[in-house]
Amino acid sequence: MAANDPRPPDAASVQELPPPTEPARARELAAAVRARVGSVFRGDPDAVDRALECVVARGHVLLEDVPGVGKTTLAQALARCLSASFRRIQFTSDLLPADILGAPLPEWSEPGRPPRLRFQPGPIFAHVVLADEINRASPRAQSALLEAMAEGAVSVDGTSHPLPDPFLVLATQNPIEHAGTHPLPESQLDRFLVRIELGYPGREEEARILRDDPARTALPHIAPVLSLDELRALSAAAERVKFADELVADLLAIAHATRRHEALSLGASPRALVGLRRIAQARALLDGRGYCIPDDVRDRAEAVLAHRLVARSGDATEARLVLREILERIPPPF
Repeated sequence: MAANDPRPPDAASVQELPPPTEPARARELAAAVRARVGSVFRGDPDAVDRALECVVARGHVLLEDVPGVGKTTLAQALARCLSASFRRIQFTSDLLPADILGAPLPEWSEPGRPPRLRFQPGPIFAHVVLADEINRASPRAQSALLEAMAEGAVSVDGTSHPLPDPFLVLATQNPIEHAGTHPLPESQLDRFLVRIELGYPGREEEARILRDDPARTALPHIAPVLSLDELRALSAAAERVKFADELVADLLAIAHATRRHEALSLGASPRALVGLRRIAQARALLDGRGYCIPDDVRDRAEAVLAHRLVARSGDATEARLVLREILERIPPPF
């Protein structure tokens, strides 16, 4: 359209393209969050990026590793960077669904009259919920999170109660070989957009932890970086990031390879591919781009897909290795 054309621009074309400053502003906000989280979490910086991308993509994060490597610190630091309500639920073997969701409680309005039941919301009614050591709870308590994570609402006694918007679960879990843990079922693992393994910090970073103890000294003083409106705006902008047809074909090629591989009994589902596309778009936006490149898909494929694949041997490590082999065998589209 010419500059002096008096006709209004086409509404659909305007919605497809983000404002020119959006990717630049997103990159600035991402850098601020990285710096603030990095002041207390001394582990892999890429883990911070993956968690932040998941938050922007409106997904849930599962942090998995041995105790004491900073899972809870990372989750708390990220939550504090958001100007949002925050609750922590410590999952234990005796935790009940009502302890998570809430329950109807009697309320006496007038003397002499029978009480009315009034729903008392549980700790899940917050914008950001830290589910700490989720696999230490019973499967019944774990399943209480399913509807909330999938639907953004919970049902108690036949009544649906909406959760705050946005609603994000940051869960931590220890490896299943540790005593007193219950492995998450595939249906619940699928609710997490990404699974992140932290690993041990490097020698220099571990020395800084010993000197500064940032989880105790700095974590309580983290100030918010993102308001809820800014987070919603980032999520909306990520959805508008261009995802080329060649990248769609790449996703399909990866998915079909997982479904045909003889070592896997369960391959990548369409929902898993949608999740990988959303993460790739969030990664591109936070990197200051309005378009995705193959690295956005390939670099995040393992975090999004590996925990959804099931090896015939039942070994999660084998499923991860199969995915890596598939990604190496299939060339990127450009």
